[in-house]
Amino acid sequence: MLGQKSAAAWDSEVARVDSEGRGAGRGPGRPASPIGDPAEALAVRLRGLQDVSTLGVRALARDAGLSSSSVSRYLAGQTVPPWPAVVALCRAAKRDPRPLRPLWERASNPLPAPPKSSRQVHFPPRNDLPRDVPDFTGRRAELAALLAAVEEQRIVAVDGMAGVGKSCLAVHAAHQLAADYPDAQLYVDLHGFTAGREPLGADPALRSLLTALDVPSEKVPQGSVEELSACWRSELARRRAVVVLDNAVDAEHVRPLLPGAGASVVLITSRNRLVGLEEVPPVSLDVLSAEESAELLARASGEAAAGAPTAPGAHADTGTGTGTGTVAGRAAGRLARDPEAAAEVLRLCGNLPLALRLAGARLRHRPGWTVGILVERMAEGASEFDTAFAMSVRQLDRAQARLFRLLGLLSGTSFDEFLAAALADVSPRTARAMLEDLLDAHLVEQPAAGRYRMHDLVHQHARKALEQQDAEAERKRALERLLDYYVHAAAAADAAMPFLARPRGVSVGNAPAGLPDFADKHAAFAWYSIEYENLIGAFEAAIAVGADDHACELPRFMRAYFARRCGTTHLNALFERSLVAAKRLGDPLRLAEAHSDLGFARYNAGRMAEAGAQYEAADTLLETADGGEVRAELMMRRAYLRWDEGDVDQPLRLFRQAGRLYADADLPAGAVHATADEAWAMLQLGRRGEAVRLARKALAGSGADADPSWPPTLTARITLGVAIAPYEPEEAARHLREALALAREDGHTHNEAWCLNCLGVALRHMGRYEEALASHEQAFALLEELFEEHWKIHFLDSYAETCRYAGRPEQALALHQEALTLARRLGNRHKEALAHEGIAAVLADQGGDGMVVAEHRDEAWKIAWDLPPMATEAVVPATATRRRAGSDPDR
Repeated sequence: MLGQKSAAAWDSEVARVDSEGRGAGRGPGRPASPIGDPAEALAVRLRGLQDVSTLGVRALARDAGLSSSSVSRYLAGQTVPPWPAVVALCRAAKRDPRPLRPLWERASNPLPAPPKSSRQVHFPPRNDLPRDVPDFTGRRAELAALLAAVEEQRIVAVDGMAGVGKSCLAVHAAHQLAADYPDAQLYVDLHGFTAGREPLGADPALRSLLTALDVPSEKVPQGSVEELSACWRSELARRRAVVVLDNAVDAEHVRPLLPGAGASVVLITSRNRLVGLEEVPPVSLDVLSAEESAELLARASGEAAAGAPTAPGAHADTGTGTGTGTVAGRAAGRLARDPEAAAEVLRLCGNLPLALRLAGARLRHRPGWTVGILVERMAEGASEFDTAFAMSVRQLDRAQARLFRLLGLLSGTSFDEFLAAALADVSPRTARAMLEDLLDAHLVEQPAAGRYRMHDLVHQHARKALEQQDAEAERKRALERLLDYYVHAAAAADAAMPFLARPRGVSVGNAPAGLPDFADKHAAFAWYSIEYENLIGAFEAAIAVGADDHACELPRFMRAYFARRCGTTHLNALFERSLVAAKRLGDPLRLAEAHSDLGFARYNAGRMAEAGAQYEAADTLLETADGGEVRAELMMRRAYLRWDEGDVDQPLRLFRQAGRLYADADLPAGAVHATADEAWAMLQLGRRGEAVRLARKALAGSGADADPSWPPTLTARITLGVAIAPYEPEEAARHLREALALAREDGHTHNEAWCLNCLGVALRHMGRYEEALASHEQAFALLEELFEEHWKIHFLDSYAETCRYAGRPEQALALHQEALTLARRLGNRHKEALAHEGIAAVLADQGGDGMVVAEHRDEAWKIAWDLPPMATEAVVPATATRRRAGSDPDR
């Protein structure tokens, strides 16, 4: 029982303690408090971990792989543990360590961040909420109930029939709550009832939400929905955010998206009552009352200004009251002059807010109409919804009505004038004018400047009208224009990325009349984020209709963004299906590129054997296909794979071959990339002079106009900094700090961790051991969030060596032992030999058992004997000496 109670306390207190720790800085005259000391607050949390585990100090230390004396100091607050020790303690207690990360950072006072680059871009907290409707009417009791429930439960579910105003109420409430939840205001349409598309699953929904919180894809788990959900709960627990989950199918649809600990608020809407969420209070909506309907119709028609006097007993803030419920009592003008016709409008609209707004908009924009004419037009329809929609569409001109129907082809959440222009085959300026007319008619909404969307019911009506009124050939041509637009727009965004040897050309479809302006990579990333669902929808449509050219082209222009922002799960799924389309086309070069792309997606997911198989398939096809650029890119990718498998000889040859191919293809940027990677490989082989020469060559070849965060530039700076650290410490520190600042600016966590680890190595060479340790600890803190062991293996030995030189033999030994275990599991023989030699060195320093030291050195020697001669120089200098002398490990 103690363990269960403590576990619950841990989950519920993580965010509170962290929040108090952030706000506990003392002002003048404020007394000190335990929670104000981050180190003491961390010790409190660690003692809570011990309670959760129900273990004594010795047992907890054993399970965490730490010494009992160290754990005792950590629990007493005498010493701030390194982050790996915090992670080990959390894992021993089976708790998530990530919520403790901010508190640990404050307690450990790590290496200060380098000065921010002048290029740094600061973004305000994310606010995805749709625009709050200016004529929000009624719902006073429901709004009060919702806000009261939020105070008690933090999660509220709003249910009701279609068109009753669930989303409007939830968004209105979220806007009111925004000031109290300043860290983020998020909105996700789950599409539980959208015609023509499947509901948004938990996996893409969670990835979208994590992206909205600016969580880099490297930190997002690539496994199960359960892992994603845990990551979402952990990130949300550290923030005060309000989240709207719109249009959920049922309780199971939304359950993985719910928060755990922390203060964030979630508002859910659904047409169904979410009875499976017993702990979530419901707020059920019925149609508006006659009083509220009359007020909304008057406001929507422009005959009752928001500040106008209201009927007796009405509340001016919401329009809700206890008046007569007649329109005549509410407004002057046409509605007041014909109360019977006005009442008929209310009846035909069924007191549904959506229908009332549509009817009011028609009346507002037809000053010559009487209310009786409005009734006649509405009565020509059938249901309340179709009556309102059909009546609104009939007031459009022919071009506007055609665009409205074509918008029924869309499956995403929002769109812009450029997509509308492509659909209707008109200029963006003409499309923008037509969209504004549809906006005035309440047939589209404008959640943000330049973005439009359709309510589910309106979209359903447009889709049905398109099928009924437009020939199949016209629908097919419109879909082709949509696919052409997204391929060309994605290509333009991809060209703004600083990651390419050169922009890839489009070989399919016709260029649209207009495209968004992608001034830089930030604009490109922003467009990809906004258009994410539309891009996926376009790809799915291409697959569905057999548009194989588009299905092959589109992923090529999405891969840079998807790999960096959307996670490897989606990247793999995308290229799996693209490969199928490429096989149907039968073009050897395109098929080779598809195999190479899928291999790189597999590699990024840590699926090394599958990556190798895809690369082999691509290589076989390229034996007969003429594709120098594709072959060069494949060589670079194969080099990365072989390097991670522990080979250091073949990658060097592949980098050189790729550089020659890029040069032959007149692709200097590609050649620079290969040179930078060759420089890094040389550094790992201990050939510092060659590494420095190649790194400087790569930096010179990048040119003054190159983006400083371009990967080859970053690689060259890091290589140069580490290589010259023992001889030119000031220049080394400058290069490494610049690289770190650029990696942080670029938001690439892998590169940030890499820079921090290399900075630790350089600082160690300078004899600045405490700073070096702090840098390594920051790198490992990032790695723990990345969940990627094939990256961690490259950092362990350098961290351990720094611990050894800094006089921390116990920690050095533990890190080398962890490296040995991980190297064996990953099959990395190079790192396995390095770990054996590291263990031997630490034990020898401490006067350990000579037999054990000899055993580890012999193991390192035997492994190194099987490695390429060049590789042994970087593995174990002593081993290399024995090999040059001709020793045989089996003798």
